Amino acid sequence: MDRYAAYKAMELVKDGALLLAFCWAHVRRDSLRVGKNWPQLADWTLGWLLEIRALYHLNRQRLLCRQDPVAFAAHDQKLQAAIEAMAAQRDGQLQDPHLHPACRKTLESLSQHWQGLTPFVEHPHVPMDNNHTERTQRGPVVGRKNYYGSGALWSGKLAAMLFSLLATLKLHGLNPRQWLTAYLEACAAAGGKAPENVADFLPRNMPEQIQARMRTPFASPPEAHDTS
Repeated sequence: MDRYAAYKAMELVKDGALLLAFCWAHVRRDSLRVGKNWPQLADWTLGWLLEIRALYHLNRQRLLCRQDPVAFAAHDQKLQAAIEAMAAQRDGQLQDPHLHPACRKTLESLSQHWQGLTPFVEHPHVPMDNNHTERTQRGPVVGRKNYYGSGALWSGKLAAMLFSLLATLKLHGLNPRQWLTAYLEACAAAGGKAPENVADFLPRNMPEQIQARMRTPFASPPEAHDTS
């Protein structure tokens, strides 16, 4: 998630029931912003961009061998060493009295959010950023200005339900048009009501041969989106 301050104020977070996991893509943008606004700090910016890229690479290498405990442990050790080195580099630069204010602000933010930026190290199933989630929300967000005219609570609830439904179908690699056609035909056969076997239309309950007929050629099966 992003670094919205209200997340830290949530009771479930304060009680330890929820673990905040912040987004490294936002940290990367902080460094890019420094280089863009202060060209003389390009070397500093590039250095931190390379450090962040190295973390992504090490984590990716670790995730690729989750089924091999020995290889995973080796890559995990490298990742933990890189995290410790980055923390030391951050703290060392913050000790420099001549550090540019823009760099200091960026590194202070990194330090303040460090606990929420590092859960992925101990919990490999936690992604380093929320880019995938933001991309899945992009359709509703981009289209929201087209929905202002509905003026009815039921239509808003219907839109939210369909967003969830269509996203689920896409994650399972199913063509939404083909699925909706099959479901609406079943509703018509049931006299304009939901079919009695409505649970059979859930992707997890659908036989593979039926899913194969609805498979979108350019879509990916759910495991391709698995970040665990």
